[in-house]
Amino acid sequence: MSSHFADRLCDAVKAKKTSLIVGLDPVYSRLPAAIKTHRDMNDEFDVDAAVDAIFDFCTQTMRIIAPMVPAVKINIAFFEKYLWEGVETYYALISEADDLGLEVIGDVKRGDIGHTAEIYASAHLQNPELSGLEDTLAPDAITINGYAGEDAIRPFANMATAQGKGVFVLVRTSNPSAAEIQDSPDADGRPMYERLAKLVGRIADEPAQIGKKGYSNVGMVVGGTAPETTAALRRDYDKLWFLVPGYGSQGASAVDCVRFCKPDGTGALINASRSIIYAYEKPKYKQQFGEDWKRCVEQAVIDAKVDLATAMQSKL
Repeated sequence: MSSHFADRLCDAVKAKKTSLIVGLDPVYSRLPAAIKTHRDMNDEFDVDAAVDAIFDFCTQTMRIIAPMVPAVKINIAFFEKYLWEGVETYYALISEADDLGLEVIGDVKRGDIGHTAEIYASAHLQNPELSGLEDTLAPDAITINGYAGEDAIRPFANMATAQGKGVFVLVRTSNPSAAEIQDSPDADGRPMYERLAKLVGRIADEPAQIGKKGYSNVGMVVGGTAPETTAALRRDYDKLWFLVPGYGSQGASAVDCVRFCKPDGTGALINASRSIIYAYEKPKYKQQFGEDWKRCVEQAVIDAKVDLATAMQSKL
């Protein structure tokens, strides 16, 4: 296996024939009835029961999606809610995903400077070397917030390179109010997100960050919900991977998102979270599969892959 994160992404995307990845944002109240009614997991307000239910749901979901997608994005916020038991579950899921052959993106959005940033980088990217944590894995990549400048990116990029991992820097997010800040022009009329993209691109383009397949292990998070705003980024930053949220429940179409992919399908990871993991709530899947929530999730992945593949064909 390649020791460079971007090289591994290329291999995984080509092997699974898709840029689709699945995000895990588990909320107890939305879990399938088959899990919530289990006698050991039927109390939302009992931390052990709730965490066990979420772990069971996420592991079963990953087993369904692993043959079909290259990576999983695990949002740590949904686990931190349960404090230390939730964080333990987060790391347990990373190991489960690794065993399934998935690349794992920890959606942690950390951002700080100096020594604090170095510690954050160690905590979230370095596989632990402490006695008692030998079997614990850190994610293959994480999301970070770079709005404090190079000092907020460099420590994470350095750790990623040392560990054979990656970072995705928030550049233009997918939420409706993002434009209020991120699209604000400077004195030269350049939007703020473009200035940050330029900084990320400069760090990403350094030889130490580039893998054998020509991509950097430093990428950008760019939402698919504002394609007209961000269309030029793919052209301007040829060596970067883009992590693209917004597809599915947030309203971005397949056409909106595949513009970040290169013709061979690499260059972008298009994330779908709620539209996949809660597919069993949708009438069209319930009509097909009834209470079989696993079949609903599986079919939602298949449908999303077809949707993205069709959009790619229309792009070529």
